[in-house]
Amino acid sequence: MTVSTAALLGGCAGTGVPKSAGHTRVASAPAQLWPDRPPAPPPSPDSGGEAGPMPLPALPRVPSGDIRKLSALSVVQAQIAADARRDAPAFDERTENKIAQCAAEPESCPVRAAEYHDLTGDGKNELIVGVEGEEHLLAVWAYMLRDGVVNRILDTGGTPTAVEVANSELIMREPTDLPGYEIRTVHSWDAKHQIMEVRATEFDWRTASSASPPPERTR
Repeated sequence: MTVSTAALLGGCAGTGVPKSAGHTRVASAPAQLWPDRPPAPPPSPDSGGEAGPMPLPALPRVPSGDIRKLSALSVVQAQIAADARRDAPAFDERTENKIAQCAAEPESCPVRAAEYHDLTGDGKNELIVGVEGEEHLLAVWAYMLRDGVVNRILDTGGTPTAVEVANSELIMREPTDLPGYEIRTVHSWDAKHQIMEVRATEFDWRTASSASPPPERTR
């Protein structure tokens, strides 16, 4: 046994010699509180959102697979017509009238310029549209092509300070009453249901992008 080893075993510790930090707490399994409490029933498929992609067969088919062949305005108008048939309008009458006049009065058109990003991870761009409603509300819809047919894969909205796309995820940032904080909602592709689902909703530090100027309106 060397001198240094004997010193450690004897509990003596000089300068530069490691000391024991004591016993490490052993990790334990989570303790379930109120295990006899009945769980909440699973949400109904009709409780909100869409259970799967929503096709818009009224639009022309796009055999090329390039969704840029369709104008964002035509997609929005087809969506409004489909919502009317389901008796589920997304906008009030005033906003719908503005959308109907977009071609004649582009300066007051509430439809934002089209954005194209790969949201599904298949290497192809999807169409993302934003429509301004009353009280600073912004509807955000995303569409993909399936066998040439336009399908809506995201239907969300709010009063965002910023909308971003990162790593095929769509992120909405909304203000809160807490100074310096915002709500960050992340929408990710769900391959099983073939739609964008909410992956996370959390408080986050307000970012510089939240103060960026709004995107231009469609032309």
